[in-house]
Amino acid sequence: MALSLFTACGTENDNAATDSTDTQAQTTQAAEETVSVKDTHTNDEIRDITAAELVSEMKIGWNLGNTLDATNNSSSATEPSQFETAWGNPVTSKAMIDVVKDAGFNVLRVPVTWEQHLGEGPDYTIDEAWLDRVQEVVNYGIDNDMFVILNIHHEEWHMPTYDNLDAATKELTAVWTQIADRFGGYDEHLIFEGMNEPRLKGTPLEWNGGDEEARDCINQLNAAFVSTIRASGKNNDKRSLMIPTYAASSDQKVLDDFVVPEDDRVIVSIHAYTPYNFALADKGAAEWSADNSSDTNDIDLVFARLKDKFLDKGIPVVIGEFGSRDRFNLEARCAHATYYVSKAKEYGVPCVWWDNGAFVGNGENFGLLVRNELRWHDREIIDALMKGLE
Repeated sequence: MALSLFTACGTENDNAATDSTDTQAQTTQAAEETVSVKDTHTNDEIRDITAAELVSEMKIGWNLGNTLDATNNSSSATEPSQFETAWGNPVTSKAMIDVVKDAGFNVLRVPVTWEQHLGEGPDYTIDEAWLDRVQEVVNYGIDNDMFVILNIHHEEWHMPTYDNLDAATKELTAVWTQIADRFGGYDEHLIFEGMNEPRLKGTPLEWNGGDEEARDCINQLNAAFVSTIRASGKNNDKRSLMIPTYAASSDQKVLDDFVVPEDDRVIVSIHAYTPYNFALADKGAAEWSADNSSDTNDIDLVFARLKDKFLDKGIPVVIGEFGSRDRFNLEARCAHATYYVSKAKEYGVPCVWWDNGAFVGNGENFGLLVRNELRWHDREIIDALMKGLE
C-alpha cells in the first residue's frame, strides 16, 4: 500500500497552531502506516452487471509474466521477493504498472503460482506473506482503475485425469476459498481466473487437444471453481469469473466438448499465439503481412470459431495471452499486432499481451516493458497495438 508522506513546510515558527498541525499530520501518518494491505478494498461497492457488459469495457491488456508465477526450488527461498525475481524479472513496483496504464492498457493480468506457498492438505493454507504480496501487486492495478485478472498459473496438482480429479477438486476448492475470502471485498474490476492452461502435461496429448477424459475433467474443475466463488460471500456472487478450455485452446474439438456453467458472469479464457509458426514456434517464420491471406487466415479462423461457439450465444471471451516473439522482425510484429487487435475488436474480444520480460537469447522473447528502466523496449509495438483499437 502506498503511503503519503508528511513533509513540513515553511519557517521554524514554534507557535501553537503549527505544533497542532504537525502533531495531527504525524498522527495521521502513523495511523496510515499501521494499515496492512489485508485491510484494503475490504468493502468496495460492486456493480450488478453481466460478464458481457464488463468485457465491453475492457480494451487491451498486459500480462505481468514470469513474475509472481515464477517458481524457486532453492531450499533457502522463503521471502516473496525470492520467488518473484527467480526467473530474472525485478520486484514489481507501482511505477511499472503506472507506465502500463499510461500507455493505454486498461487490463492487467497477474499470473500467480501458489503451489510453493501452500501448507499441507486438506486445508492447503496459503502463506500469509505471499498472499499479502499478491494483494499488493493486484492493488497496483486496481488503484489505477484497471481491470485485474488474478489466476492460479503453473500449478502441477490439477492434472485433468479421473484418477486425480477428486484430489484436484479438493485442492482447487481450498485454494480458491482463501483467495475469494481475501479479495471478496473488491469491486467488479477484479476478475478471478480459475486455472491457466490445464492440460495433460508431459504427455503426447499435452498440446494436441487432450482426450475426452481430460476435457471432461476440466469442465468439472471449472464448475467447482465457479461454485466455490459463488458460495464464498462478500462481492463474489456478482464477480465476473474466467474459465479456460483444455490448455486454453481454440481447437474445434476442444470447443465442441467445452461446457460453460449456467452463469451470466462467466468469461471464456482462450490463449491464441496465432499463427503459431510466426508467433510462437521455436524456428518459425519472421515474416508476416496483413496483405497475405495465408498469414491472416489462422487469426480469422480463431475469431470465427469463438463467434460461433460463444459470442453468438452472449458468452464473452477474453484472449488472456497472445503476442509474437522477437525474431528481429519489428515491422512484421507491428503489422501482426495491429491486425490481431483490430480483428479481435470486431468481435468484442479484449486481448492481453504476454510480456515475460525476456529480450535476449534464443528463447520466447515476448518482452515489451523494460521494467528496471520503466520504458518500452519497442514503442512501435505499443503504438501498433493501440492502432488496432481505433
